[in-house]
Amino acid sequence: MSYTIEELEEKANLLRLDVIKATSKAGSGHPGGSLSSADLMAALYFKIMKHDPNNPQWEDRDRFILSKGHAAPILYAALAETGYFPKEELLTLRKIGSNLQGHPVRGKVPGVEMSTGSLGQGLSMACGMALAGKLDKKEHRIYCLLGDGELQSGQNWEAAMLARHYHLNNLIAFVDRNNLQITGCTEKAMSIDPVPEKWRAFGWNVLVIDGHEMFQIVEAIGKALQAKKLPTVIIMKTVKGKGVSFMENNCDFHGKTCCACDEQKAINELEGKA
Repeated sequence: MSYTIEELEEKANLLRLDVIKATSKAGSGHPGGSLSSADLMAALYFKIMKHDPNNPQWEDRDRFILSKGHAAPILYAALAETGYFPKEELLTLRKIGSNLQGHPVRGKVPGVEMSTGSLGQGLSMACGMALAGKLDKKEHRIYCLLGDGELQSGQNWEAAMLARHYHLNNLIAFVDRNNLQITGCTEKAMSIDPVPEKWRAFGWNVLVIDGHEMFQIVEAIGKALQAKKLPTVIIMKTVKGKGVSFMENNCDFHGKTCCACDEQKAINELEGKA
């Protein structure tokens, strides 16, 4: 189905509701960075990516790597909403015996391509997949979402060099630039600015967008798909906790969930009832 921009925005809001409900039920998890990347996930899973929930191992599928694995709730929400597993399972997040662990585990959940959570490793995995696709003369794409605090890990830049060296134009990376990590502002923890210039210095095609403007997301990915020789990184300016007033730009909700009363307030806001 070809979704309109407005319909994709509605899907993003639905994913945000799933994140709030799942993390609140669990009493733990990482809602802030999940909410900031909801718009991208809606665009990827409902419009951009080639994938089949009925055949998760389809050879010609596009691959998505959640490098910032702590944002697993938004990945699980996207997978559930597109039919990889029943939505009811979202409420088992982080429970003993649940497949929906705090970080994605390959083999536990259909649609999860790689176990992630050790920050800084996802881009290397994505590079390996992209290079393998090139060698096998496949046309599928590799998409990788990184956190901005994650860029403090040096392995990312080794992967960036490799991607440029091997002309991995089948790789598109996204940086969720919400400016916050678990300890506070990224620039106080370890400055990563200037982010666009660093990626350009490593030879990447660089696009900078508002990560909450669905049209810009879809348009940027379309441009990235036209890149002939270079890997592309799309730096998304986002708001941590986007969509819930008391969570926005609040690093406390990097790894803290809503209490019962706040959960209902968040749901009301997302449903337009506040």
